Amino acid sequence: MHNLDLIMTLGGGLSAALVLGYITHRLGLSPIVGYLLAGVVVGPNTPGFEVNQGMADQMAEIGVILLMFGVGLHFHLHELLAVRRIAIPGAVGQSLIATLLGALVATAFGWDMTAGIVFGLAISVASTVVLTRVLVDNRDLHTPTGHIAIGWLVVEDLFTVIVLVLLPPLFGQSAGPEREDVSVPLVLGLATLKIVVLIAFTFVIGGRVIPWVLEKAAATKSRELFTLTVLVVVLGIAVGSAKLFDVSMALGAFLAGMVVGRSDFSLRAATEALPMRDAFAVLFFVSVGMLFDPQQLIDTPMLVAGTLAVVMIGKPLAALVIVLWLRYPLRVAIAVAVVLAQIGEFSFILADLAVQEGVMDQTARSVLVAVAILSITVNPILYRLVDPAEAWIARRPRLHRWLTARTRRDAGAGHAAAETESPRHRVIVVGYGPVGRTITRLLRENDVSVTVVELNLDTVRRLRAEGIKAVYGDSNHRDTLIEAGISNAGTLILSSAVIRGNEEVIRLAKEINPSLNVLARAGYLSEQSPLIEAGAKHVFAGEGEVALAMTVAILRGLGATPEQVDRERERIYMELFTGNAAAIDGKGAPQVATTGLAPVLADAPGAADPVVPEALADPATMRPDIPGDQAGKSQ
Repeated sequence: MHNLDLIMTLGGGLSAALVLGYITHRLGLSPIVGYLLAGVVVGPNTPGFEVNQGMADQMAEIGVILLMFGVGLHFHLHELLAVRRIAIPGAVGQSLIATLLGALVATAFGWDMTAGIVFGLAISVASTVVLTRVLVDNRDLHTPTGHIAIGWLVVEDLFTVIVLVLLPPLFGQSAGPEREDVSVPLVLGLATLKIVVLIAFTFVIGGRVIPWVLEKAAATKSRELFTLTVLVVVLGIAVGSAKLFDVSMALGAFLAGMVVGRSDFSLRAATEALPMRDAFAVLFFVSVGMLFDPQQLIDTPMLVAGTLAVVMIGKPLAALVIVLWLRYPLRVAIAVAVVLAQIGEFSFILADLAVQEGVMDQTARSVLVAVAILSITVNPILYRLVDPAEAWIARRPRLHRWLTARTRRDAGAGHAAAETESPRHRVIVVGYGPVGRTITRLLRENDVSVTVVELNLDTVRRLRAEGIKAVYGDSNHRDTLIEAGISNAGTLILSSAVIRGNEEVIRLAKEINPSLNVLARAGYLSEQSPLIEAGAKHVFAGEGEVALAMTVAILRGLGATPEQVDRERERIYMELFTGNAAAIDGKGAPQVATTGLAPVLADAPGAADPVVPEALADPATMRPDIPGDQAGKSQ
């Protein structure tokens, strides 16, 4: 019976989440709204099918651990420092204002001050999942707005992690019945000491052991073993943090993520070892939705309205004022304010802990779920109004002058400078075998910015030592392509014919950047059509290039003139590649594949007449039968 409950909980919860998540996605809303509604549908407070809430909560705990690991994995101190001037004061200032407003709303409805403060903290932090999704959907993730919003959110997340650590000893039941007599400085001191010891142990000992363990797992070339190793590391540190240092498992998972994030395996861990994080995260949102009691919403409509006003009016106004006061452009201020006007996973994590510790009751959690559903639903819609709102303000000179009185004209200049480079001068090369090396050298000699994606860790380290940007990861994963900068690149070159799933790589890349120019290498002529259909503009097949090379060699041996050689090459090319060429130009007129790099280099700085190495001027001289220097174990 127990196994049946488990299967019904997993199957029922995920099925409802799938259906409602798909519906909300088709409506242009965040799927998180669908997951929360799924929890309401399968929860105990609504009629019909009901899952085992206890099991759902246990699986949701794993989701929390993996979510926190993901936050730590993507937390890079240098990125925070780059926007520290606005992210730190902005996040702290907005969090304090939102906490104060939330506490005022809660106390106005008869709550005690402790519950009010914790409630205010819960609504002060935005959802990482929602914020990132909104920025990506609107192509703002890699803009000044995206950098500021992400840095801002990182500070909020860190602030919430601290609250999660300090809440039980200061206000929770674990502080004992006499907690009002407990010395606050003593409790803070002991909690801080435990955290410091845990951090030191994790970074000093774990910083040496964890990368070594991951490198051994990666050396096996087994994805299953690598995934298992990452999960053991995460869960081991999380459990050890709770058992040995008496701190939350969430903090341990966050620290584990930071350690792995500082290693060469951060991207691979994110792309290969954490796909299950999404499934458990869905269960987390479903379990939160199950806690929502519609009756409590009916009983306290004004509390919901007041909380929603804090989240969608108070927080954005505070952010808008702070960003403008720090002399950033109006558009950036409006965008940052709007994208932060929602609450999500950290609000639920904090509320769950507060309920467990007896600081808040179930009413608070139901209110948070209702406000989360509403704010997450409206947030993507509001973000689409950022540009119209800026235009509306611009048409009112007095209002515009008043709002931008402190705006610094050079705000974001550092980001703008990074964007001045044309996308056509940014190329991503997948694989660093003989072909990849030749292409990379050619592009760099023509002042084209190159990023290499490789699965051989030694190659990546060597490239970085040589000053070449290299990403260690599997190009079949979206995160790897994003890390390589696919959204701002002009060309993607798949230099190896032995990479598995080249078609999927092209589809993912074109989905992220529809204007991307893709050059792909195939082993056989029969592989050209799938690559063309996936979105490749030029495909170079080893069979065809060898046939062309042998033709040229035979004709030259027979004493043919250069004109005869060129004519015969073109004829054979048309015989071998006619379908390819027709698919490329849409008119049936062939394009010579050997000139495929010309569009990339034609406008490169100082390269009006680039010197093309023989291996590229005549791809027939490439050795398409020779894979990368990892011979099947690398890209």
